Amino acid sequence: EVCRQIRAAGHQVPVIFLTARDDPADLRSGFTGGGDDYMTKPFRLEELMLRIEAILRRVKPSAMPDEQNRLVCGDIVLDVRSYQVWRGTQEIALTPTELRLLRYLILNRDRVVSKTQILDHVWEYDFSGDASAVETYISYLRRKLGDRDGQVIRTVRGFGYSLRTPGSTE
Repeated sequence: EVCRQIRAAGHQVPVIFLTARDDPADLRSGFTGGGDDYMTKPFRLEELMLRIEAILRRVKPSAMPDEQNRLVCGDIVLDVRSYQVWRGTQEIALTPTELRLLRYLILNRDRVVSKTQILDHVWEYDFSGDASAVETYISYLRRKLGDRDGQVIRTVRGFGYSLRTPGSTE
């Protein structure tokens, strides 16, 4: 239904359904509702990445304006095409994991995301390592962003983390 509404509003953003529902009627509904692809769980992350790349190759440049290639939160800019990050005018070198973590936080700015949500979206969905990896990478990211006082990436005790847009209320 959400995909139908997106299409009805005239948006042509690519949509891939990731679902546990494998009934042919669900598959048909996904595609007729405007989906570009449909994958059932469990799936391999590499296959998902290849399908995303294939869809993006088919998307016309006019359908993906340059603004969609840059994620912005305050003075933090992440260029998703070139994998570059800036804070103000200073370019910041991030590892692939730090980049995925920052991207996830920007996409969820002003919302609190739990360690579990971060593990599910930044690391592979079947990550079985220690959840303290999230704390470690948050620390790396804070250091690289110059966020010594935790005002950009805030810890919400007992819940998780939040990337705050400057001027937003808590």
